[in-house]
Amino acid sequence: MTQDIEIKDYNYNLPDERIAKFPLAERDASKMLVYADGIISDAVFSDIAEYIPKGELMVFNNTRVIRARLHFHKETGALIEIFCLEPEQPRDYAMMFQAHGGCVWQCMVGNLKKWKEGALTQVLADGTSLTAERIGECGNSWLIRFSWTGEKDFAHVLEEAGELPIPPYLNRNTEESDLTTYQTVYSKIKGSVAAPTAGLHFTDRVLQGLDAKGIERDEVTLHVGAGTFKPVKADHIGGHEMHSEHIVVSRATIDRLIAHGGHCTAVGTTSVRTLESLYYIGLMAHDGLLADDENIVVPQWIPYESHTTLTTCEALRAVADMMAKRGMTHLKAATKIIIAPGYEYHIVHRMVTNFHQPQSTLLLLVSAFLGGERWRDIYSHALASDYRFLSYGDCCLLSHNP
Repeated sequence: MTQDIEIKDYNYNLPDERIAKFPLAERDASKMLVYADGIISDAVFSDIAEYIPKGELMVFNNTRVIRARLHFHKETGALIEIFCLEPEQPRDYAMMFQAHGGCVWQCMVGNLKKWKEGALTQVLADGTSLTAERIGECGNSWLIRFSWTGEKDFAHVLEEAGELPIPPYLNRNTEESDLTTYQTVYSKIKGSVAAPTAGLHFTDRVLQGLDAKGIERDEVTLHVGAGTFKPVKADHIGGHEMHSEHIVVSRATIDRLIAHGGHCTAVGTTSVRTLESLYYIGLMAHDGLLADDENIVVPQWIPYESHTTLTTCEALRAVADMMAKRGMTHLKAATKIIIAPGYEYHIVHRMVTNFHQPQSTLLLLVSAFLGGERWRDIYSHALASDYRFLSYGDCCLLSHNP
């Protein structure tokens, strides 16, 4: 069973010097390992259009990384770091960033032992006074109420007060250049605390090349949470609690997927997670498991527990019918889905992705996509061929082997 998988079987030696600490000067100059029909080859990312067939649908995650890390100093001089994870009041991301005067977030708090009580305040460069109060616990995080003076909305407050969070394994501080390089060129919808890094390789020139070849492009939104870096600490993955992430998919995207037979090329594991979750939302809708007013959450283990069989297009049509019944132009849901060996892919048949950390859920996702031990051959080739790893590293273009 998938739950019995031992995470130690997904380990490999990743020397620190192989982790890219900074991106290349040109985004699309990165290496691209291509895997198709059991064959590994090396390419340059700028040539990706040559490896995607005409008429294919590529799906991108258009989320934008926010300046989620806030620093406050107590009167004693102690530094308290507050890391915004996801909105609590209001829960909707768009409404949150438009909030004036106050809001509540689920947050991680650094140096918590130095902040036993009271409010923290910092004054921004323009004179805005920003205050943080701890008002309760929420699972493994804290509920923090932010309030501020003036007419700014919270999006502008974060832009001035916050720091862009970069992955902890880079072992360096955020630099001015990261404000540009750690965003995709097509990022639009604010909400992520980490970038969908497979998309960092794309440039306007590459996107134009895809368009010129007749490759269709569409977008979904998954706001990447800090849980993407959460290590698997349990010996067996059945003991790992998968993090929840918020997704948004338009009705037009659902229709386009159906028009393409329910299959596409996904850019990044976040797009993969969003797209594959659609199948199970359709399954739950088909089986009458979603009340009309219920928030939609895709459970972690549903792919391995469900006995209902629908074709991909049947599931997508069930999603479309549910959206029509609810009067929704955009599907908003949360997904906790874990994709690991034993998972059957439904929508994604090709993916662009970077090289992931040992013993991570993202490596499990890739292993499930490739089947068997193929991931080891690919990662061994990448290590032997001087590929750069993790968020600012090189990438691969993988075709599905069931």
